[in-house]
Amino acid sequence: MPQRKIIPMPGNTIPLYTAHYTAPSWLPGGNLQTLYPYFNKPAQRFTYRRERWELDDGDFIDVDWSDGSDESPLVVFFHGLEGGSSSHYILSMINSLKRHHWRSAVIHFRGCSGEPNRLSRAYHAGDSSEIDWMLRRITTKSQTTGSTQPVYVMGVSLGGNALLKWLGEQGERAKELVAGVATVSVPLDLAAAGAALDKGFNQVYTRHFLDTLKDKAFDKLQQFPGLFDAHALKKCASIYDFDNIVTAPLHGFRDTDDYWRQSSSKQWLPHVQVPTLVINARNDPFMPASVLPAQTEVSPMVTLEFPEEGGHAGFMQGPFPGKLSWLPQKILSFFHHQCQRTDSEEACDKSVLHISG
Repeated sequence: MPQRKIIPMPGNTIPLYTAHYTAPSWLPGGNLQTLYPYFNKPAQRFTYRRERWELDDGDFIDVDWSDGSDESPLVVFFHGLEGGSSSHYILSMINSLKRHHWRSAVIHFRGCSGEPNRLSRAYHAGDSSEIDWMLRRITTKSQTTGSTQPVYVMGVSLGGNALLKWLGEQGERAKELVAGVATVSVPLDLAAAGAALDKGFNQVYTRHFLDTLKDKAFDKLQQFPGLFDAHALKKCASIYDFDNIVTAPLHGFRDTDDYWRQSSSKQWLPHVQVPTLVINARNDPFMPASVLPAQTEVSPMVTLEFPEEGGHAGFMQGPFPGKLSWLPQKILSFFHHQCQRTDSEEACDKSVLHISG
């Protein structure tokens, strides 16, 4: 059968972007490259439409949509730990998507949309069953509107870990739901990442995360007295301890070690069957370069991009004050051009891009 052609509309062609990341000279080191974008978010050049999904277990999930034509591709976002639709890496991506008239949806994990969730459980780095439900829901919704355009997915940090785990578990079945995936700054080995967060300057990040995580956990204790040890939580000073007291028992794991071992996505990379781009900076404070996988350790469908610099979900570029332009260009190019690098006619059919003007 003849292969269907990619026919972008005039004025909306997305160029192939192959440039490797180079950090600006005025922003040296992994910590500055991590922190600067966090405190210098791009302007939001679009408006979200919030939709609430009621879950069968009585809980809910909030989704922030940036709407567009059903004849344009859809990009689904999974955020990082305590992130959401206002995170800098999501704003910069959607600003770029809007210029090409692509649609997007930011799916918030339970309790991350600005309103506490209803149940005792929350979210965690290995929650691939939640990822599966979310993607099936959003794909079904897309199909009911009559859209034949591809669904792409981007996951960052914790959200990217759960997404990669889901991809590996699903194997070929993932192609039924998504046409391509990109992940950024994923803690592929959770034990290595947890150990890194306990050292030196990284404890600044740990304290930041624990401030919000512990506040939410104490709120849960108000809802569910006796859910876990309040005294131990108050003394908790590390992510390891928090996961031991809260995350692991709430989500069915024996302890932190069991949670991190079962949930790490690195072990699932050889089983990925969807075109996937994995971006991790070698100077990411959260993820030691020594445990990043080699190309021989992952599926042929996985493209590894490990620049020397970039920090954690940073990748600022250009003269001061800089722009968050490298990630959007790299990821959007990967999504748009991916079918040219696969022999699967089915994948190419899903990736035909008729971008409306």
